[in-house]
Amino acid sequence: MKDLFSYRLFTRVARLGSFSAAARENGLSQSQVSRVVADLEADLGTQLLVRSTRAVVPTEAGAEFLSRMEPILAAVDEAELSVREGGEFRGIVRISMPTSVGIREMIPRMASFSAKHPNLHIQVLLADHWQDLVRDNVDVAIRLGRLSDSSATSRQIMTIPRFILASPSYLRVAGEPTTPEDLQSHRIIGGPAAAVQSAWTFKRDGETRTIKLEAHFSTDENEGAVAAAAAGLGITSTTAWACRRELESGELVTLLNDWATVPVPVHAYFPHASRTRSAGRALIEHLVASLLSERPNASSSQDESPTV
Repeated sequence: MKDLFSYRLFTRVARLGSFSAAARENGLSQSQVSRVVADLEADLGTQLLVRSTRAVVPTEAGAEFLSRMEPILAAVDEAELSVREGGEFRGIVRISMPTSVGIREMIPRMASFSAKHPNLHIQVLLADHWQDLVRDNVDVAIRLGRLSDSSATSRQIMTIPRFILASPSYLRVAGEPTTPEDLQSHRIIGGPAAAVQSAWTFKRDGETRTIKLEAHFSTDENEGAVAAAAAGLGITSTTAWACRRELESGELVTLLNDWATVPVPVHAYFPHASRTRSAGRALIEHLVASLLSERPNASSSQDESPTV
């Protein structure tokens, strides 16, 4: 039987669909990874992976082996943690989140957690697009908005307010909208943080208005949408987390403050379900505690609210 490292290496090749990607992830050469997996196949007496110039995919036996091996490896991690003195986490924990959320809110809150677990390597994957979290071996992801997969293992940790924003320079030229309908005559900046790319919803005194809008400038990164608004390109909609710095500096101002926008739910998403390692869950608990104890000062009456 091969050692645990061989099994771990096989699972990463199978999930990544690439020997070279698994090699980079583990600091090895591609030939070393290939040799380890080939030795494992020889020991088992069966082919686990089909190699081609385009991809590496599990065979039927490989897929069965992968599905059985991953929970075993997770259980080994938990067993080691249960007897480790002081409960200190080791190894790697991978957390995924949108770029703005990571840079502006989450990474600055990780220092004390990292200091408590000095032998834990925290890997943060920043992207505003949806990732294949199982393929990337992500332990936990922070997701904003409604989750499309209702069967996913997730936990809503809080909601955050959404703002309608523009720069003072833009408003001096274009004027300030006083009703939601006024937005239709303004230049709109679209980004991944928009509730709906083509419509924004407002509520006041029991009345709901949904305004269809056409973007004049758009970007796939929320940081780009905020930067475009600060540069005077138009009006955008984003979360309190993504614009706090610009609001405090005066680069951006909130609009239509007598109307409430739909708040954004924040989820902790666990792609491996019950097999999620304790380090991932502990990191989320740390971040939630920090967020709830350090509420940002927002220039609106819409407060952050926990929904744990």
